[in-house]
Amino acid sequence: MTCPFCNLTESSVIAESKHALARLDGYPLSEGHALIVSKRHVSNFFDLTMEEQQDMLLLLNRVKHSMDQQYTTQDYNVGINCGPLAGQTIDHVHIHLIPRRKGDVDDPRGGVRWVLPDKAVYWK
Repeated sequence: MTCPFCNLTESSVIAESKHALARLDGYPLSEGHALIVSKRHVSNFFDLTMEEQQDMLLLLNRVKHSMDQQYTTQDYNVGINCGPLAGQTIDHVHIHLIPRRKGDVDDPRGGVRWVLPDKAVYWK
């Protein structure tokens, strides 16, 4: 099976850095949901070099600032799934940048903790 992130078309790229590309998610959770994808095919974020990790995070910040201007939000979820037990379905490092908006869920408290719903509500 070919990797969908190894052959991104130029038209799908919204930003680029030395070690990463940014594109809009093909199955967005919200308007503006973007992915920061490593240029080198590596499965796990922790297997990237420190330079590659830092470059991806710098691009993440650039895309976030662009989203602040383009969309009506300043709140985001940022996520990296590392391995199949963490929900990773594409075996290529990518960071999710998900814009959040008032009312998109009934109660946003807990954020990424909802990956384990039985443990999400810790404030009761």
